Amino acid sequence: MDGADERREVRATYDRIAAHFSKTREHAWPEIEAFLADAPRVGVALDLGCGNGRHAELLAESADRVVGADASGRLLREARDRAADRGFDADLLQCDAAGVPLGDDAVGRAVYVATLHHLPSRDARVASLNELARVLTQDGRALVSAWSTAHDRFDEEAGFDTEVDWTLPGGETVPRFYHIYAPAEFEADVADSDLDPIEFKVSSGNCYATVRGAKQ
Repeated sequence: MDGADERREVRATYDRIAAHFSKTREHAWPEIEAFLADAPRVGVALDLGCGNGRHAELLAESADRVVGADASGRLLREARDRAADRGFDADLLQCDAAGVPLGDDAVGRAVYVATLHHLPSRDARVASLNELARVLTQDGRALVSAWSTAHDRFDEEAGFDTEVDWTLPGGETVPRFYHIYAPAEFEADVADSDLDPIEFKVSSGNCYATVRGAKQ
C-alpha cells in the first residue's frame, strides 16, 4: 500500500466513525485552552485536523477568520453542525494535512492536535509540519500534539506504529492507525521540520510543541 492509499484508508476510517466519534469529543482540551488563554487577536486562525470543530470554536474567540481543515468529509459535517448550533463561524476545508489550500504566511495562530500521529509515515508527518510552517506567519504561534509512549497504557520506550480500535455502538470495532511517538523522537521531527520550536512538554500522555512559523 502506497502513501496515497494509506491516507485514503485513514480518511475512510474517520468517515466511518465520525458521528459517534464527535459525540465523545465535546470539550476542548485543557492544554489548548491554556495555549489560547489571553491570546491577542489575529486575522486568521487554523485548526488543522479540526475533527468536529471543538477547538475551532475556541479559536473563533480571538480571530477574525477561523479555518478548520480535515481529511474526513463526515467529520467536517459534524463541525459544520457544531458551528451552526454554537453560533460561531468557521471556513471548513477538506484536505490532507500536508496540502492546506491557504497562502504562505496566512495564519497568525494554529492548533494541530491529535492528528499528526495518524499519518502513516515519517515523511508524511514531517511534510505536514512543513506545511504548517508554510502557512504560519513568522511571528505566528501554533500548538502541535501527538500521542506518546509516556502514556500509561504503553510500556515501550521507542516510538512505534500500532492500531487502536474504535468501538461503535453495537460493538463493531474499527481499527485506527497510530504512530506512538517517543518524546525525543517527537522533538526531533519538529526540529527537523521548517517550524521554529519554542517549547516542548509532555502532558496527559501527549507530546506538545509550541512553535513559530518557518525558520529564517
